[in-house]
Amino acid sequence: MNLNGSIALFHYWNQLRDGRRAPKRTEIEPADIKNLLADTFILEKDTRGEAVFRLAGTRLCAIYGRELKGFSFPSLWREKDQRLVSRLMDGAFQSSVVLITYEGFSRSGRSNRFELLALPLDGGAQHPRGLGVITPEDKPFWLGSDPITDALIESVRIIDPDKEPLYLKNRPAIPVPSLAPNELGENHIAPEYGQARRIRHLVVFDGGRDTQD
Repeated sequence: MNLNGSIALFHYWNQLRDGRRAPKRTEIEPADIKNLLADTFILEKDTRGEAVFRLAGTRLCAIYGRELKGFSFPSLWREKDQRLVSRLMDGAFQSSVVLITYEGFSRSGRSNRFELLALPLDGGAQHPRGLGVITPEDKPFWLGSDPITDALIESVRIIDPDKEPLYLKNRPAIPVPSLAPNELGENHIAPEYGQARRIRHLVVFDGGRDTQD
């Protein structure tokens, strides 16, 4: 976790939860994170079980050039990454703290790197929620006027907030390979996820959440 927006929201969330799995969604006070609100979002599941925006900050909507409320969260990414994003957000709805770095591409072909943090909220079994923030690594002049229309994941980190909450480096980032072949063969063991298999341009991680953690 490198950018101030991610670090600040994590510490706010971590203080609210006070040792619990996650804070209740009703405990989030917008005034407490007023400097982050323009970049934050809340996710919920729609009737299909897909993560959609329940709320999105004004600067975040400007970056994407649209009102994001009700919009599919995985659809912000390139098709090859959408299934992975869906799986990661399912984890964030339950108990995972997810950190994603990605490159966003604008309508006119410009690009910028972003850091995304997703955190679980306790909305009850029937109303899973996720709180998050998207922070641009740089703020070029065009950001907010030339909408981001495509995105490609660079790395993913699953964080255990009880182990190293200050620097959050207890789990290394897992780079997501490009379309070009690389050193990942047919089967590879990634400690954070278990066995990984390449299916064309995708990397598929077998197994699910360990309920003993």
